[in-house]
Amino acid sequence: MGIKLMGIAHAKQKLQRTLSARYGSAADTNAEVPKGHFAVYVGEGKKKRFVIPISYLNHPLFQDLLTKAEEEFGYDHPTGGLTIPCSEDYFLSVTSVLNCS
Repeated sequence: MGIKLMGIAHAKQKLQRTLSARYGSAADTNAEVPKGHFAVYVGEGKKKRFVIPISYLNHPLFQDLLTKAEEEFGYDHPTGGLTIPCSEDYFLSVTSVLNCS
């Protein structure tokens, strides 16, 4: 079981590095968003910024996240950008699935 958890942790770190390298990271809050992408804020408590492809908008998994955001925030997002009300871990798992599809 310990090896399995280490594998999950390693995969999570790798995905975070990949997303950060490819789409930007939380540290780049003032960075421009590349064409064909948009920024979202994710996390419980302190929000982390992710820049993701617009193509995610068409996927049912991401649309579920948008529905949760609409239910929780309406159109008044506390960060001034689109805030997704889920844990960072869950968001990374969703984006991992979307990257593979």
